Amino acid sequence: MNRMDPETIDYYDCEVVKMIALKYNFSDMDSLKMFVCSKTHEMLEDLDYGLTAFGAGAVFDIWECEKVTGDPRNSVYIRSE
Repeated sequence: MNRMDPETIDYYDCEVVKMIALKYNFSDMDSLKMFVCSKTHEMLEDLDYGLTAFGAGAVFDIWECEKVTGDPRNSVYIRSE
């Protein structure tokens, strides 16, 4: 696994957690727990998946897709159609 540097992980964590908390009215701690425990976050940490090519808003959309479909790969950002 080609792991992302801690500063970049912190950036995405902070930004995506804010979006989750705002949209779903969850606490920051609950939002962080949901994001960090997700497959989206696991993929984000692994540079080989290339999710760092997307901004925090797109990563949030990928996370939402995972919550709805069960797989972040169903996101329009990742699917190849």
